[in-house]
Amino acid sequence: MAGRGEQRRRTYTARVRQVAGRPTVATGKGRYVAVRVILVAVLVVAGLRLVQVQGFQAEALSAKAESQRTTTITIPAQRGAIVDRNGVQLAFSVETRALSVNLKLMRRSWADYAVKHPTLGQNFETRAAAAAKFMAAKLPGKTTETELLADFHKNQDFTYLVDGVEPSVADEIVKEFPEIGSETRSAREYPGDDLASNVVGLANWRMDDPDVSKHNLHGIDGLELTRDADLAGTPGKLVADTPEGSDSVVIPGTERDVQPATPGNNLELTIDSDVQYALQSQLSDYVAQSHAKGGSAVVMDAKTGEIYALADDRTFNPNDPSTYTADLMNDQAVTTPYEPGSVNKIVTATAAIDSGVTTPDAVNVVPGTLKVADHTVHDAWTHGTVNYTTTGIFAKSSNIGTLLLAQKVGPDKYLDYLKKFGIGQSTGLGLPGESRGYVPARGTWTGTTFGNLPIGQGLSMTVVQMAGMYQAIANNGLRVQPRIVKDEVKPDGTVVPEPAPQTTQVVSPQTATTVRDMLRAVTQNGKNGNSGTAPTAAVEGYQISGKTGTGQQVNPATGAYSDSLYNITFAGILPADNPRFVVGIRLDAPDTTLPAGHSAAPLFHTVASYLAQRYQIPLSQTASPVVPLVIP
Repeated sequence: MAGRGEQRRRTYTARVRQVAGRPTVATGKGRYVAVRVILVAVLVVAGLRLVQVQGFQAEALSAKAESQRTTTITIPAQRGAIVDRNGVQLAFSVETRALSVNLKLMRRSWADYAVKHPTLGQNFETRAAAAAKFMAAKLPGKTTETELLADFHKNQDFTYLVDGVEPSVADEIVKEFPEIGSETRSAREYPGDDLASNVVGLANWRMDDPDVSKHNLHGIDGLELTRDADLAGTPGKLVADTPEGSDSVVIPGTERDVQPATPGNNLELTIDSDVQYALQSQLSDYVAQSHAKGGSAVVMDAKTGEIYALADDRTFNPNDPSTYTADLMNDQAVTTPYEPGSVNKIVTATAAIDSGVTTPDAVNVVPGTLKVADHTVHDAWTHGTVNYTTTGIFAKSSNIGTLLLAQKVGPDKYLDYLKKFGIGQSTGLGLPGESRGYVPARGTWTGTTFGNLPIGQGLSMTVVQMAGMYQAIANNGLRVQPRIVKDEVKPDGTVVPEPAPQTTQVVSPQTATTVRDMLRAVTQNGKNGNSGTAPTAAVEGYQISGKTGTGQQVNPATGAYSDSLYNITFAGILPADNPRFVVGIRLDAPDTTLPAGHSAAPLFHTVASYLAQRYQIPLSQTASPVVPLVIP
């Protein structure tokens, strides 16, 4: 028994050793066991992977799968319009399309088609040729068949073909050639061409921001730039299915989750487009007559500071890219300060009357020359000692008489009046590149500084700042911050007025009235030397106050004042007895030997006559009195 048992154990042991030592010749039962072990292992791994996918990666994988078959499309917001004070459109947007093609997809699709239909002779080349011919016929003036064929054969995956396509034409093209993509865009229209373009500016379609939602019309100049955030609106979005994740071809009817775009606000300006047109035309003509290098002018409401027209003699046309030059797009009326000459004498006149150092009829003994430090001052005409009334000093524009009065006021008080008139300070008009002008700091004044400032040299201002000084005198001494935007209109029609303008009481109403009455003599035509410097500025039936100016320009070659280059200026009030408008004019280096180049007063007459007629301004009840300027 023991022997048999030992043999069984041995047999068993031997079998075990045999199986362990020769696994490749295992019995059928052994193979079954091995396969079962492998299957169990596979199921365990699969189960673990399923748990990982469903439990930990489900959301991420779902999002990835969704992204492979959907795309988010930005809906551009409609840009707000810019209109004048009467609702006339100066800038508005129209919907357009940009046509594009996914060249990679188009090549692959038509290669597959050619393989499946070899007898039809249709492939990428024939399709591109047909599309180019069809599109060129539909888009005359925008592209050509040759240009389109070149685009179709670019060595890239995607390209834009043509922009600014009318939606209906784009729809025809896409219907005929579904592989052509159509993107909604906008184009800016400026119906007046260069009308007020120095104010309105320019906006075009911009795609330089990495945030696709910001691809839209954006301003690059003028109010289009500075008020871009108000005009631009808020883009919307929608989700749609696409044939492939990165393709721009949307499967019709799959659009969903629409978030509508919010249009931008409209801007209503203080500009009157008719007055703007008249001022631009009249200024341009006068600059040509005077042979000036250029000119700027402004028409401002005497009470509110609202600007009805702001013009340069030349400006750009936003509908014509060939005019997009730095020179033409520079709004010199606000960006380019100049030394105004005698127009600035209104500061001395106001300070002298307000300080009580003189009266309009007071007689002032004015010598032929005046020594100021190491500088000798002359008048524009040669004379000996003359008795001028205070009114006569300013009506005749005597430099010497003005300096004598300024010395009585004193430099510190004079500087205070300059500041009250806003010189050297930004007007806050809201146009790009606006200059503050220049007034030298009090601590830098030399002995001759106070011999220059009262007569309009050694400081600078823009044409808007110059008009603003006269607006204060026209408005009973209250200077109102000029403005050119009146209000915003939201998409729902809600009108949001601009913030109230800042005001500064420069002088009392009594002083302002006195100065305004004094400056009527500038336009009087009297006898025996009692004419002012600008009888040609007078407008029949109206009292006119104003002041001429001739400011020397600095010769860039020498750095000294030129004897031939001048800023010719005029600022006037219409009418003086019941002010409605202020007009400021600057001519840049006209030929002063010509009648038109010697004075800007005739241009004021033209502009003021037009304003009186357009707004049916009531005639003055009495004519301006002729007052004595020179006392024998």
